[in-house]
Amino acid sequence: MTQAVGRDFQVTNWAVLRIALPMMLAYLSTPLVGLVSTGVVGQLGSAALIGGVAIGAVIFDVVFTSFNFLRGATTGFTAQAMGAGNRQEEQDMLLAGLGIAVVLGVLILALQWPIADLGVSLLGADEITTVPTLDYFFARVWSAPFVFVNFVVFGWVLGRGEALIALLLQSVLNAANILLSLLFVLHLDLGVAGAGWANTLAEILTAVLSLAVVLLRMPREGWRFSELRNRKRLRRLGGVNTDMMIRSLALLVGLSFFTRQSAILGPDVLAANTILLRFYFVAIALLDGIAMGAEQLAGRSVGARSRSTFDRVVKLTTGWGIVFAFVTSLLIYLAGPLVVAWVTPVQDIRDLSAIYLPYVVLLPLTGVVAFQMDGIFIGATWSREMRNMMLLSLLIYLVSWTVLAPSLANHGLWIALLIFHGVRSVAFSVRLPTLARRTFSTPHRTDKT
Repeated sequence: MTQAVGRDFQVTNWAVLRIALPMMLAYLSTPLVGLVSTGVVGQLGSAALIGGVAIGAVIFDVVFTSFNFLRGATTGFTAQAMGAGNRQEEQDMLLAGLGIAVVLGVLILALQWPIADLGVSLLGADEITTVPTLDYFFARVWSAPFVFVNFVVFGWVLGRGEALIALLLQSVLNAANILLSLLFVLHLDLGVAGAGWANTLAEILTAVLSLAVVLLRMPREGWRFSELRNRKRLRRLGGVNTDMMIRSLALLVGLSFFTRQSAILGPDVLAANTILLRFYFVAIALLDGIAMGAEQLAGRSVGARSRSTFDRVVKLTTGWGIVFAFVTSLLIYLAGPLVVAWVTPVQDIRDLSAIYLPYVVLLPLTGVVAFQMDGIFIGATWSREMRNMMLLSLLIYLVSWTVLAPSLANHGLWIALLIFHGVRSVAFSVRLPTLARRTFSTPHRTDKT
């Protein structure tokens, strides 16, 4: 079978950075929202209220992260439609994604009581913290449909390569969240429920702005609502979204397992590991910026049927990923002790953090290819392979911990986490040539209407 001939387009270093840099700023700004929300509630002078918001936030982190596949799938399909020059396909996929987002959002609202009960039970909230947790939860849960709509529009904007608009939408969301938290909690005395309503209204505001961006950029006559009943399209979207959801849940299981085992090793180890994981999440934010560039450009090259362009995307995004991984590791190595000393005054926790800091320094280096390849695979919508490799990596991670933990304790836990990311990096690299050859040697899939 001969390779399909495609339409080359130019991929440069700037094409990668034009998407990656704004996304790094967007992802780095997000943790500030949680910090401000916690700080605002902390002004009320009650540890129970702070704990309630923290537990409620974790519930939403799990729920919303589980449905973040809406963004990734939309990015991949949009980029491919752009590469193929198929504006109608882009619009149809966007509409289908929005339809799925609304249905899932309404489903979360319908199941809010079981979700709240399960979350409080699993996270071990006591009688004191349960009340503020539920106050926060039942205010914020109304944001679900708007969160999912924002996921889809954010993915669509990224799929079009319009990273500055994505940064604008994320900045509006974060700024509105912070300002409304200050207003509702401190000035209107709405307590923890005020923090939840602040988040909900910020998501609604951003969703209105997001839909306005969509309407301004897409032709009015192109909305084919009959496509919402196109079973072939919905099956394709559903298959990719399901694979990505399983992949996200597996990653959550891996990180949750790390936290649980840290707690078993004692409160000081838990505190040290929790602080060090903050560096890990900052590293992810930087490397995810490169992944966003890889998503858009890889998807576009698949849509354009251009293997040479795809290979250049892989080469450039791998190179920039490695550069930012080294920079991130160096910053963690140099600034880590100072940040730990600022975060905690407890000397025992500082000492433990210093012992395990080298593992965090290594994490960006072992995981850089995994994060960058996440972008490549999402852009190419190789979701089944992503799912399988994540599950394989999770299994090897758990086996590694089982072998290492008895003799190495927390060192074994950190080494297992390094193996978790390292296995994904290797698996992606080994699998990519076969998938690329298969993709560019077969006719491009389109949904017939």
